[in-house]
Amino acid sequence: MTETETMRETKIDLRDSKYYFNRELSWLEFNRRVLHEALDERTLLLERLKFTAIFSSNLDEFFMVRVAAIKRQIEAEVTKKTFDGSTPIEQMENIQKYLRPVVQEQVANFEYNLKKELVHHGIHLINFVDLNQEQRKYLHDYYESNIFPVLTPLAVDPSHPFPHISNLSLNLAVLVRNPDTGAQLFARVKVPKSLPRFVAFPEHLRQVGEENHQDLLWVGVPLEQVIAHNLESLFPGMDVQEYHNFRLTRDADLGVQEDEADDLLLAIQQELRKRRFAGSPVRLEVHASMPSNIKKMLMQGLNLQPIDVYEIEGLLGLNDLFALTGFPLPELKDNRWSAVVPPPFDHFQELLLDQDDDRDEHISPEFFAMIRKSDLMVHHPYHSFSSTVQEFITQSAHDPDVMAIKMTLYRTSGDSPIIKALIEAAENGKQVVALVELKARFDEENNILWARKLEKAGVHVVYGLVGLKTHTKIVLVVRKDEDKIRRYVHIGTGNYNPKTAKLYTDIGLFTCREDLGADLTDLFNYLTGYSKQKAFRKLLVAPVTMRDRMIAMIEREANHCRDGGTGRIVAKMNSLVDVAVIEALYRASQAGVKIDLIIRGICCLRPGMEGVSENIKVISIIGRFLEHSRIFYFHNNGEEEIYIGSADWMTRNLSRRVEAITPVEEPKLMKQLEELLGLMLSDNRQSWELQTDGSYIQRRPKEGEIEHSTHQILMDMAQNG
Repeated sequence: MTETETMRETKIDLRDSKYYFNRELSWLEFNRRVLHEALDERTLLLERLKFTAIFSSNLDEFFMVRVAAIKRQIEAEVTKKTFDGSTPIEQMENIQKYLRPVVQEQVANFEYNLKKELVHHGIHLINFVDLNQEQRKYLHDYYESNIFPVLTPLAVDPSHPFPHISNLSLNLAVLVRNPDTGAQLFARVKVPKSLPRFVAFPEHLRQVGEENHQDLLWVGVPLEQVIAHNLESLFPGMDVQEYHNFRLTRDADLGVQEDEADDLLLAIQQELRKRRFAGSPVRLEVHASMPSNIKKMLMQGLNLQPIDVYEIEGLLGLNDLFALTGFPLPELKDNRWSAVVPPPFDHFQELLLDQDDDRDEHISPEFFAMIRKSDLMVHHPYHSFSSTVQEFITQSAHDPDVMAIKMTLYRTSGDSPIIKALIEAAENGKQVVALVELKARFDEENNILWARKLEKAGVHVVYGLVGLKTHTKIVLVVRKDEDKIRRYVHIGTGNYNPKTAKLYTDIGLFTCREDLGADLTDLFNYLTGYSKQKAFRKLLVAPVTMRDRMIAMIEREANHCRDGGTGRIVAKMNSLVDVAVIEALYRASQAGVKIDLIIRGICCLRPGMEGVSENIKVISIIGRFLEHSRIFYFHNNGEEEIYIGSADWMTRNLSRRVEAITPVEEPKLMKQLEELLGLMLSDNRQSWELQTDGSYIQRRPKEGEIEHSTHQILMDMAQNG
């Protein structure tokens, strides 16, 4: 490194706000990439509908958590700036300025593109005013028998205070007139969530204009329109003058004081009840036709400002479009993917098929023998979760030589076979420990349910550490083998959830290496008892060692370059936010390290800045599966190291969560991970490249190039062995 380059490293203030993107705007850019899948004509029609719904669902959570937190800061008169130099007020203004045209783009795409394309395939979502008399009669009868009994109109006047409006509820603001007094009155009618959002006609009433039922697959009307055209039944003797749709979003974050709670499970249950019925309003969505006087009335009743109101030129609550993605039209959907059983697990599956339904005690040794022979790696959803990870836990539950099972559960499915296996293991007399994270946002209720079932079955259930979420994905199985007691380990990047394992890309490592087994033993002791563990043999553990070790490895690459060697980093994760890590990456780039980052969501690092980050490239892959795996590659001057695990490079992951990242040391597996990273870096179908100004440009095949989709190639590779 030259003297000039060394001086440049030391003179630049890498904490300067100009070197960082705002976290919230970066997330909005991510969600815009999700929306692009709905806009992209190369995406199949029902998949475009699905991405439209995902965009809305993502946005709901953004307002419930991130915007709500900013609003709380504004109300508390917080003026402290974020690392990109934004105050809470500036962030709020920038969010709405960015978001309004994007939401308009989403709604317009659905109203004027997707709906029309659905029509070509016999799917008609129509307005009530376009129905014929026979169809209206059917809906009137449907309303009387199915909808009317559920509805509760709520008046607003001096004797009826402004009603509580629940989170994410769709409502009608109704103006009625008393014919005796001439007084104009306001009422609110909630559209019930217990009924389907779209009311479909029976086959004999599928008619639109001149088209009859023989040509149509589905004809339906939004539920709120059915209610709106039958409002007279709710206000007998009154004149219904007008109605307008609106939808409310509330703050849905929990405020549990863990250090003051005598019983964490009880405290979270109480907060969940509050979430249903409390939470400050943060966003009001209204139809663009709503007059200003009604808007003003709603804003006053909900204590909202104009900045919180979003006018929609179409259907509200497009997340409900998930209900329209299940039509039997395979040509409009991605080909169904069935995960394969990878070798050597496929041999084990053959043995299972040869057995009776009752599990044979001779099967289990074969499974554990595979792991003793060599470290094994699985890649979901390309590899079957049920035949690998789930089977590992199930076999452990039934193997008479297994003495103990310990695992962490962050999110799992409602009918989880993992939970069933743990209960069976406890019933079989094994020592079973499950660390259930009660604070997994929006899964708290589900996790409380499973925690109680596990406890009832005799499983030792631990709720984690005060002040920390346990986000790590680990299983430890202690088995009495013929030669000695041995610890078998699974360390992954994703949750132990059979349902999301079909949708999220995640990687898992099976091993019985002594050092990793000892590390997991120490980690579980840290989680379940009183431990001040400060070092681990192989694992990088947050909040104990992970940040320091990661920064040290980044600095090591920089030092190799300064000493005339080669520096190279490739890191794949969900989000990059932590300032200390970003600073280290900037210093490494200044030293000449070539850095490729594959970051699905938030990225606060600004690439391509001369003298700071010109050696850093950032891409994001958005496609059929949710990229969820975390992989970290360091060239180390030829002595390559590669890691997988549960943590992103975010402050919350490195400081406020328990996370684990493991080295992958089997040469064959290291090569597979390196090839996987290379495949993603060459994607020209679903990848987007982050620009210095914060925008993303989608990569396209150059002239003469073949379109290269990472997800499709990996499916083909898995299918072909």
